[in-house]
Amino acid sequence: MTHAPIIHHPFTFDVGPLTLTGFGLAVLLAFVIAQIVSERELARRGHDREAAAISDLILAALLGTMIGGKLYYVLVITHRVADLWNRSGFVFWGGFIGALLLCWLTIRRKHLSFWRFADVGGIALAAGYSIGRTGCWAIGDDYGKPFTGPFAVAFPNGSPPSTAGSMFQNFHVAIPPGVSPDALLSVYPTQLMEVLFGFVMFAILWRMRDHEHAEGWLFGVWAVLAGAERFAIEFFRAKDDRFGWALGLSTAQLVAIAIVAVGAVVMIARRRTGPRKPAILAVPSIVILLASACITRR
Repeated sequence: MTHAPIIHHPFTFDVGPLTLTGFGLAVLLAFVIAQIVSERELARRGHDREAAAISDLILAALLGTMIGGKLYYVLVITHRVADLWNRSGFVFWGGFIGALLLCWLTIRRKHLSFWRFADVGGIALAAGYSIGRTGCWAIGDDYGKPFTGPFAVAFPNGSPPSTAGSMFQNFHVAIPPGVSPDALLSVYPTQLMEVLFGFVMFAILWRMRDHEHAEGWLFGVWAVLAGAERFAIEFFRAKDDRFGWALGLSTAQLVAIAIVAVGAVVMIARRRTGPRKPAILAVPSIVILLASACITRR
């Protein structure tokens, strides 16, 4: 059964003479919410000194995301140096690797605990990811394969437009017989699917904050969840970087498998406390509520 598609229009807004996109706003809000989550969770655990360093880490993460995302796009996907100067072309896995590296260097320079930040970073990453993916929806980027079922979306002004000719040129999606290259195709709204999955990951990690583990374990949980999410969503994405020798998997899926493996190793290594493996020292939420109630009664 064919359903009438939702017609998408890019979200832009003007600030004086400048025209900004929803993507830029979403990325900004993603880093803001990541900072709020990290600071509050570190403070809740009694690490006020580390919470004060989050601003520097957010800046490092922002720079690492921009540099790593662009380098990944050029080195792995397009192989064109000229694409370094394009406004588009920031890839999540590249941005994640770049942000992780710069954050690690910043933490070392400040003589702080990497695993302590990594533990709350897993929660913050999931929250930021869910918000950041709304930016892909806002500009009509990273959509899926042709689809005519419920909630199918057409992107006449997408990046690129979801016309038959554009999808063939950019993603090698076969044009159905008798369909004009100018015909507008409806596709899977994979951006919104990732927004939903990102929120689910955040909810799971938020629920597990008080799990008894060594610092860093939650980062491993995030890596397993994020890798599994991206591996699954790639089956719906319009992509042209799939490899026959890898059973038709995409580059992002191969990276996702590696991320899941790393996450599993981290979970095993940081599952129990021990020498150089401090516990999270989190105050259970019920204790905080009871303490607040006692103070209120006084």
